Amino acid sequence: MSRRRGAFEHRDFRFFWLAVGLEAVAMTMMQVAIGWQVYEITGDPLDLGLIGLAEFLPLLVLALPAGQMADRLPRRALVGLMLGIDAAVALALLWLTSAEPSSASPYFALAVCTGVASGLGAPASRAMTPTLIPAESLPSAMALNSTGWQLAIVAGPALGGLLFSVSAELVYGVAAGLSLGAAACIAFVRERYRDPFVPDRITLGSLLAGVRLIRRTPVLFGAISLDLFAVLLGGAVALAPVFAKDILHVGPVGLGLLRSAPAAGAIVAGALLSRRPIGRRVGPTLLVVVAGFGASMVVFGLSRAMWLSLLSLAAAGAFDMVSVVLRATILPLVTPDPLRGRVNAVEMVFISGSNELGAFESGVGAALLGAVPAVVIGGAATVAIVLLWTRLFPALARVDRLDELKPAPAPP
Repeated sequence: MSRRRGAFEHRDFRFFWLAVGLEAVAMTMMQVAIGWQVYEITGDPLDLGLIGLAEFLPLLVLALPAGQMADRLPRRALVGLMLGIDAAVALALLWLTSAEPSSASPYFALAVCTGVASGLGAPASRAMTPTLIPAESLPSAMALNSTGWQLAIVAGPALGGLLFSVSAELVYGVAAGLSLGAAACIAFVRERYRDPFVPDRITLGSLLAGVRLIRRTPVLFGAISLDLFAVLLGGAVALAPVFAKDILHVGPVGLGLLRSAPAAGAIVAGALLSRRPIGRRVGPTLLVVVAGFGASMVVFGLSRAMWLSLLSLAAAGAFDMVSVVLRATILPLVTPDPLRGRVNAVEMVFISGSNELGAFESGVGAALLGAVPAVVIGGAATVAIVLLWTRLFPALARVDRLDELKPAPAPP
């Protein structure tokens, strides 16, 4: 029996996997529509970055208390709350679009609401997979999680672009329905492999336990921070509306394809990883694929042909998929379950920092330097970060097999 069939044999994992996919389609559909509408209203690439910043700030504020809640409360309930807020945001965007706003301010306010939803539910969601399946199925399950997410990201932007060409309101109506469908799937999930909760006092020390564990575990700290700085500097997806409209001249349908291309490459990589998980030289492989991600961004920034832009983004997505799966597998293997919510909350800040703050950095760079120089310089900086990390985190570079990793002792 293959690892792939083994992971899907568990009904709780199947429902969770479907919920994550439906929500990913909903959110990426809305990102296409919001990006096009905001850029059409203001014509300023900086505003695309400000949308990312508005989503990130609530995550930063809520991360530590949300991580504590994820370790004390039913994680299913927290994820359901997140999905309900996302559905409400989609309905609010539907109403806003029908009112034909002349300012981008309402979009920033709703981006804050999306950030609040993620801040409350993402730590619980990230901590759930290891509690749904036996430990031996974890590497392939993480690959399946990432593959499902990327499948949705391929479908979401492409579907969003097509629906947007018909009606922007249609995008948000469908997104609201998908979020509610995801909430229904989560209602069927049970965490059968979760360790019993041991009540303790809520103190500043307990809130910071995840931070302390990460700082004391060089392999974990190196893997998470590498992703933060690499995508923070090298990510260019937030500038896709600029490339679609002003450089490649491919319109909203082309924008959807550009947003889908990284996920298309990731799907190929994820399918391979789910069947053939990386068994040896895990640390060096992680460093190499992050450098490949940065190099692909350089090619995208210099491209003036749609086919080359799509190919370079697909390559970036494939490299990023390998990085995500390795990091997502390392984290639960070295984290004891009673701390997974808090550790995942810290990771969420790092990941969101690399995505939402990366979008802000891209917007600022494009406003100051132009879109092309911002993307090319960012990609080159990502390669430089990899070289630096080999020296700062030698323990990460030396990791060979995943099954050699053991949970780190909880901090006192």
